[in-house]
Amino acid sequence: MTLQERRKGAGLSQSQLAKSAGLPVSAIQQYERGYRDINGMGIKRAAALAAALGCRIEDLIEGERG
Repeated sequence: MTLQERRKGAGLSQSQLAKSAGLPVSAIQQYERGYRDINGMGIKRAAALAAALGCRIEDLIEGERG
């Protein structure tokens, strides 16, 4: 499952996810569009996204490899 699929499944907009994870909206947009590789994000950012989405860091990474 991709980041976008997880976000939509959680019923969150990009803005809501960004706020919850403490990240800029532009980062969420870039990860979802593939302009930035989600597998290369730092552990703090990955942990914040995972916590905001209620999943494990591994779920985010595996979903993008998919």
